This record gives sequence, C-alpha cells and structure tokens, in this order.
Amino acid sequence: MTLTSDDVRARVATLLPGLRSDLEALVRIQSVSADPARSAEVERSAEAVAALFAAEGCEVEIVRDGEHGAPAVIAHRAGPAGAPTVLLYAHHDVQPENDHAEWSSPPFEPTERDGRLFARGAADDKAGVVAHLAALRILGDELPVGVTVFVEGEEEVGSEGLPALLAAHRERLRADVIVIADSGNWDIGVPALTTSLRGLVRVDVEVRTLRHAVHSGMWGGLVPDALMALTRLLASLHDDAGEVAVAGLHAGPAADVEYPEERLRAESGATADVHWIGTGSAVERLWTKPSLSITGLDAPQVAGASNTLVPSARARLSLRIAPGDTAENATARLLEHLQAHVPWGATLATTVVDAGEPTAIDATGPAYDAARAAFAEAWDGTAPIDMGVGGSIPFIAEFLATFPEASVLVTGVEDPDTRAHGADEGLHLAEFERVLVAEALLLQRLGQQG
Repeated sequence: MTLTSDDVRARVATLLPGLRSDLEALVRIQSVSADPARSAEVERSAEAVAALFAAEGCEVEIVRDGEHGAPAVIAHRAGPAGAPTVLLYAHHDVQPENDHAEWSSPPFEPTERDGRLFARGAADDKAGVVAHLAALRILGDELPVGVTVFVEGEEEVGSEGLPALLAAHRERLRADVIVIADSGNWDIGVPALTTSLRGLVRVDVEVRTLRHAVHSGMWGGLVPDALMALTRLLASLHDDAGEVAVAGLHAGPAADVEYPEERLRAESGATADVHWIGTGSAVERLWTKPSLSITGLDAPQVAGASNTLVPSARARLSLRIAPGDTAENATARLLEHLQAHVPWGATLATTVVDAGEPTAIDATGPAYDAARAAFAEAWDGTAPIDMGVGGSIPFIAEFLATFPEASVLVTGVEDPDTRAHGADEGLHLAEFERVLVAEALLLQRLGQQG
C-alpha cells in the first residue's frame, strides 16, 4: 500500500507527541564526546538509540573502532524482495554546552519557546536520529525499501574511527542511496539539498624571537617581540579587501542564490557598521572560496602584563577549503606562505592539527529527483534549492569514497537560526514536522523507483 501525502501527514500528526518525547529523552543524555568525563553518557546515548530502533523491528548492534572507540549504532530492517536499500546516517554525540550562563534555559533540559525546542543536541543531531526513527514508525508495515541506520558516536570530535567502521562493516552498510541528516535547510519554509561543503585545515603557528623574556625598556626598539612578529605574520594572510592571500588555493563559482543583506547581518550576528570582507557574491565567499580565520591566540593577558618583551606567541589558524581543492594542497600552500612571510628572522614552528576534505556532489539522477519531489510535497509546493555549506563535514567524503556507486543525499533539520554548537541551540518544531513528512515520502518514492 502506498501512502498519500495526506496519509503521511496524518500519521506524523498522530505520532509526533511520542517522537518528541523520544527526542527529549535523548537530549537529556549528555553525550558530549569531547569530554572524557562524560564517556559513560555517550555509551548511554548509544544504548538509548539502539533501543529505539530495536523497538521498530530492526536488528541492532552497537559497534566501535577498537576496544575504546566511541559507540556507533547499526540497525537494519529488511524491505520487500528486490527493493533498494537506503542507508540513513545521523550522529548521537553532541558538542560541549560551554558556559551555562549563556543559555536562556538549562542546556540539557529541552525547553520550548516561541515554536522552538531549545537544548544541546535538539537539532544537531539528535533530531536527525529521530527523523530516521520517524520514517520507520510512519511507514510501519508499508516500508517499501530496506533500511540500514548508522548512528555515529564521535562526529563532533572529527569522526576519527569512521573510516575503520566503514571498512569493517562495508557490506552491512552498503546501500543504493545514502541519506545524511546532518545539514539544514535554506530558510524556514524553504527546504534544501546540500550539494557542496568546504573542507578544513587547522594549523597551530608559533613564532619565537627570544630565548627568554627581557626588559622592554632595555631592549625594545632593537629586539622584536614575538607578538609583533606573530601579528605581522597573521596580517599577511589577507589582502586589504579581506581576501585570503595564500597563493595556490582553489576557488570556484557558487549557485545563483540571493542572500539578502538584512538576512546576512541578522543571521551572522555582525554588528551594524562592520564591513564584509572578500570579493564576489555572498554565497561564493561563504561556500566556494577559501576563508582563513584566527580562532585562538596564546599570549600574556592584558591584566597583569609586565614591561617585558614576549619571547614566543602562538595562534591557531582555521582554513576552510573550497570544493575542488584538496586538504593536501591547501596545507602545503599555507605552510609555504607562512614560511615565506615570517618577519625579522623569527623562528617559525607549525603543527597541523587536523584536516578534512571538501565535498562537491553531483546531485542529478533518480534519487535526487525523488528527494526534490518529496521535499516539494512536504513543504506545500516549495521546491528545494541546492545550497552549499561553508562549514565542513569531512565524513561525507568518506561515504563518497567508500560507496562510490551510491547516491548521497545531504539534508537535515537545521535552519539559519538553529545556533548549532552555540548557546541556545534550538529546533524549529514546525520545520521538524515537515522534515518527518519529507523523509517518509522520500523512502516511498525510492521504493517506487525500485
């Protein structure tokens, strides 16, 4: 039996209270993978996810990379003979909540305000887990495809064990279509498929000019202090327009999508008078050109600073790589630039912290047609746009490399005001309901395609 969109909406409305209860129960588990003190919570989260999918008739196993790897959940439910298999990905670990004082309500106590559910992980990505759960619950015995669910437990700390898990369980995870629920939509009321993501290279840079601190009055004016040298080096990374000045990095065109000025300023949190940096359209600068930010600085604090020349100073650089580039190339070009621009003979030390590849998806073919049709149906006739993401989800490249024959659909539950990773992370509940409708309709359409 094929459900109509009205049938699906009716089932979603009936099941939504229970699904929200399941989401809130997951959110209360403090599965912060970056905090070793909460490793037991990450384990508890995996067990809770496994129990939810087992209750939907899935064969379930908790797996990990090695003895101490983070727990991931693999669940499988067979479809009709000859039906395609769809792999549904999400992650159950969350970011640290940081300063509780910055939250309007306790970060692990889901709280509804103005149509949003606020809590750490309410959107990123426990709502993604529940969206997959909902698809099975909505379709029930009418499930027209085989479904494998893969819920990772260390996405927020870089998915270090993911390549090994994909290799170890390749046949169990093999699918015709992969749906990754870890991105978002263009706006409230406007769905999207994510078709490009920037990669990431993080590098720690240390500059040293002295073996030890010395008196600034006795030696200032002759000996450069390390902060002077470091700031001069950091300033060389951008030109006067704010373009990244590192030679040899790739940049490309972006989709013809308008990002209005007032929306940019509201969503970015930029102050009223700040000028945008870089050149090209807003979406090119955000999606398909490199960006370079200084995200950390080690130097003496202003309070209590003494009149001494600082012998060494350190910064962390975060380089976002445009689709079409590689982490290897970007790393090499950045290190070359730093070495060529370190001033006054200062000693330069660099450490590559981590790197992840950019992604570009050719979003054409039957699976993408099915997704676009399902999204338009769920959003009352509003067709999804193909959008880029300036951030990085390096594991998508792992899926593309491991399963090159599969169609990979990247979507999710977030919207421009979700504030994932920040204080007051929130899930827009009306959009979440549309996501649930869309995923069930998508599985139906994939089953019809055969």
